[in-house]
Amino acid sequence: MNDHYDPSSEIQDFLVFGEFGDVNPSITDSSTYTFLSPDTMKEVFEHDIEGCFLYSRHWNPINKYLAKALSALEGSAAAHVTGSGMAAISTAIMQLCSMGDEVISSRTIYGGSYALLKNFLPRFGINTRFVNIIDLQAVEGAISPRTKVIYCESISNPLLEVADIPALAEIANRRGLTLVVDNTFSPMILSPIRLGAHVVVHSLTKFINGTSDCIAGCICGSEAFNNSLSDVNSGATMLLGPVLDSLRAASILKNLHSLHIRMKQHSTNAYYLAEHLQELGCRIHYPGLPSHPQHILMAQLMHPQYGYGGMFTLDVGDEKTANQLMTIMQTEKVGYLAVSLGYFKTLFSSPGRSTSSEIPETERDKMGLSAGLIRFSVGLDNNIPRTFGRIVKCLKAVGVVSENVMIG
Repeated sequence: MNDHYDPSSEIQDFLVFGEFGDVNPSITDSSTYTFLSPDTMKEVFEHDIEGCFLYSRHWNPINKYLAKALSALEGSAAAHVTGSGMAAISTAIMQLCSMGDEVISSRTIYGGSYALLKNFLPRFGINTRFVNIIDLQAVEGAISPRTKVIYCESISNPLLEVADIPALAEIANRRGLTLVVDNTFSPMILSPIRLGAHVVVHSLTKFINGTSDCIAGCICGSEAFNNSLSDVNSGATMLLGPVLDSLRAASILKNLHSLHIRMKQHSTNAYYLAEHLQELGCRIHYPGLPSHPQHILMAQLMHPQYGYGGMFTLDVGDEKTANQLMTIMQTEKVGYLAVSLGYFKTLFSSPGRSTSSEIPETERDKMGLSAGLIRFSVGLDNNIPRTFGRIVKCLKAVGVVSENVMIG
């Protein structure tokens, strides 16, 4: 799987120009567009015409530019941008499924995605079977005549399980299903479409944008699927209206061009912290460490020049210790106690009480999501040994590591 394909080259080769040859495309700050001919307006209602725009709930120029860039990044034929990552997930699944259909989903996914599948979509007759996505026999065994979609995260939130995308794609293709993969944790690092996925979704809010200043999402897939999403009569993105603001689309497009540099640094820093904390005896979960159950699989699937990602978890055993540690780490300037990820500063939170709180406690226990688990989104720190020293100081303060531990 691991050839020398470099997704950053696709972005670097993607050129956009405004109407005056701007190096950044001009932002069209308009909700609607004029026509010289009523016949052309009628035609645009029926299908896209390159360079012609009708109404910004359909498309506007800057959203189209961003969508094309994201398509280049993921290696898909087309892409669609949305107002949030959850909008991307919900509209993709609702486009693929109708009343009476079923989804097979990984049980370890973002809490909002879990709540969508478990609580919201059944109101419309779409039900989900949650499985251990690492157990391919369990995936196969959950398929029924009603199944339409297999859904997973390439690297799961928050337990960092690595999905075997080629094997899941083989099952999906053999059984006539659509494999939908959320690649939010691993842009550049993994290319799910090239590994066999049919649809890839992202929360652009996270690593792709990288500055925690907007909410956005995207859906990458085939030309036919993209067209179905924006169909004026039956398209989920068209009719549910999760529109991305053009000003935000422009800023994401600019940030996208530094993504390859940022992902390398996020990964380098996360690897350093994970490795050194594990050496102190801490319980660390990070796909770059040989102790990770899918470490070998990850090495086979990834683009190695971008590392193993910027996310790791630290399990300190119980909620009280986790809360104490996070409070002290913020005081000691390790980073911020905050949800979300992909920011240039380190962010940390307790998933069981935040981003995974929608998952019932009994289910969290089954999947191994303990109350003492802390999720780290490691920032772009220029002096990561200093950050490590600060974390060790905090760990000593709450008794997770001995006061006698010395660091170089």
